[in-house]
Amino acid sequence: MAGYSGTPLARKLGIKEGGKVLAINPPRDYKKLLAPLPDGVRFVKTVSETPDLVHLFTARRAELQRTLTHLRSRIKPDVAVWVSWPKRAAKVPTDIIEDTIRAVAIPMGYVDIKVAAVDETWSALKLVIQKALR
Repeated sequence: MAGYSGTPLARKLGIKEGGKVLAINPPRDYKKLLAPLPDGVRFVKTVSETPDLVHLFTARRAELQRTLTHLRSRIKPDVAVWVSWPKRAAKVPTDIIEDTIRAVAIPMGYVDIKVAAVDETWSALKLVIQKALR
């Protein structure tokens, strides 16, 4: 059971039965963190495989900027992009906080709609493309 709410992480993230997940730079135990997964979930390796959900893990603003820019023009308009960054308590070197993600994402047409705890190291912010821009 990841996070603090008691809700399984896969459910918090909105991973659905038969869904395709693109995980970018995930921690080694990512699939374990997501257990139990809904039936038929597949992990894809590229945006061209049309994921239903993207989960980016990053500790660097420059990488965040590059990746969100890349995704913005390549994902389907209704795909959720979860951005995970290291919690301060994790003592992982980073130049990202929650507000950094918003500062990078909002000018690209994303809006943030939810925050979730992933584990002791990572928090996550859910981004979607503004409806007016889809």
